[in-house]
Amino acid sequence: MIELPKIILASASPRRAEILRTVGWPFEVLPVHIDESQRPGEDPSTYVQRLAREKAVAAAAQAPEMLVVGADTTVAVDQHILEKPGDADDARRMLRLLNDRWHRVLTGVAVVNQPIAETKVAFEETEVKFAAMSDDEIRWYVSSGEPMDKAGAYAIQGLGARLIKGIRGDYFNVVGLPVRLLYELFLR
Repeated sequence: MIELPKIILASASPRRAEILRTVGWPFEVLPVHIDESQRPGEDPSTYVQRLAREKAVAAAAQAPEMLVVGADTTVAVDQHILEKPGDADDARRMLRLLNDRWHRVLTGVAVVNQPIAETKVAFEETEVKFAAMSDDEIRWYVSSGEPMDKAGAYAIQGLGARLIKGIRGDYFNVVGLPVRLLYELFLR
């Protein structure tokens, strides 16, 4: 059996913490705040990897002797990035855009090991298909409040599961932390 190293999770996400607890990965949480603005011309995979790296580096500055993991998840439809909605109208707009179609969920993961001056960064991509939703379903879901702090305005692990018709790829990636990718980064 391979023993998992204790990590510092550079995130305040309760979903990421729950995933790590579920898979038995020892961790502590050290949330950091960075500018998450998309840069001009930045595609979704570059964007999530940059943010994951910046989060991990910021946390590593506060915990220099620890292994630090940063992650960032976004939703992309076509080449448009859908981050967390600004308000209920924005959430409804996003859900209408995702209605009855496939989109991509990307999570960048960065591992910073300062004691040996090593940083590894990668990303996972999963395709998700929404079922056809009526305006009443979209209004109901937005009124639940669940979409408000979620990239793409939905949570596959919550009430939003009712709206998902299909998934191709890593479920945990859609929740916010692709466990297999993280594990592989430690094996490399």
